[in-house]
Amino acid sequence: MTESQTLSARGRTRVPGRAQPTPHGRSVSGSAGKASYFFVAGYVTLLLMFGIVPVVYALWLALTNSDGQLVGVGNFTRVFADYRFVPAFSHVGLYILYWLISLMVLVVTLALMLHGRFRRTTSVIRFLYYLPGAFAGASSVLLWLILLDPVASPAGFLLRAAGWKTSAETIAPGHLPVIFTVIAFWTGAGSWIIIMYGALNGIPEEVLQAARIDGANPFQIAMRIQIPLLRKWIAYMLILAFAGGTQLFVEPQLVGTASFGQVPAHWSPNQLSYVYAFQAGDFNGAAAIAVCLLVLSLICAAIAVFKARLFERG
Repeated sequence: MTESQTLSARGRTRVPGRAQPTPHGRSVSGSAGKASYFFVAGYVTLLLMFGIVPVVYALWLALTNSDGQLVGVGNFTRVFADYRFVPAFSHVGLYILYWLISLMVLVVTLALMLHGRFRRTTSVIRFLYYLPGAFAGASSVLLWLILLDPVASPAGFLLRAAGWKTSAETIAPGHLPVIFTVIAFWTGAGSWIIIMYGALNGIPEEVLQAARIDGANPFQIAMRIQIPLLRKWIAYMLILAFAGGTQLFVEPQLVGTASFGQVPAHWSPNQLSYVYAFQAGDFNGAAAIAVCLLVLSLICAAIAVFKARLFERG
């Protein structure tokens, strides 16, 4: 090898940790870095427009009065003293508790069954799981209003056997957290089952096969291998489900209309915020309720992230 060839080979030697030049003289990492900014720019723009800016504006409204003067926590103390505040949050809190428990137990169980027992019919079952998600929130509520009517429902005999003879008895305010949980699970659980199924497919088959060779049964494999490896996915599901559950509005609004006022118009915090803003004209009080929901969601999300070590590798 001549001296010029040796120098050329040395110039092409890859140095770990250093960006490699392209034939045009630009580094690969530099080009990739610029491209990544382009792809992220759209998301950041939308996040600023529809996320950060509205949050800052809501905080400003919550800390000021209608004249734009700072009042500190005055709006918060005012909405806390409202007799409707605690019941609204307790209603949604009970609904979220049922909703998250049903997600954590039933979604993971159905995903494990889909991954194990029903592999031969996976495509059909996945379609059936995902099909209810095609219904919008309002249409699903209207469908369930018919199903919960003892007179019109195909399962009306079950409702009448439970002692409910009219639609008003079925959708009584005390039954709403359970009813909304059923509606939410029917419309939203299918997509989470598919996500959990995909996460289960990401577990190396060698790990599962080694457990079977060691004598582990399906239950032991699920409890000691699969569910621990799904920990981050379960935490992610619970965070998004909690955030969506706190925004409950369409369902109680439609049920309240169908029950001719039997369900109050301030059943959920979002409804109460709507009453403040568009019936009482108190946008500052409505913003205070919205900020309370935001803080509550952030606290619960932070707990889930740190408990599940969501952003840790490995």
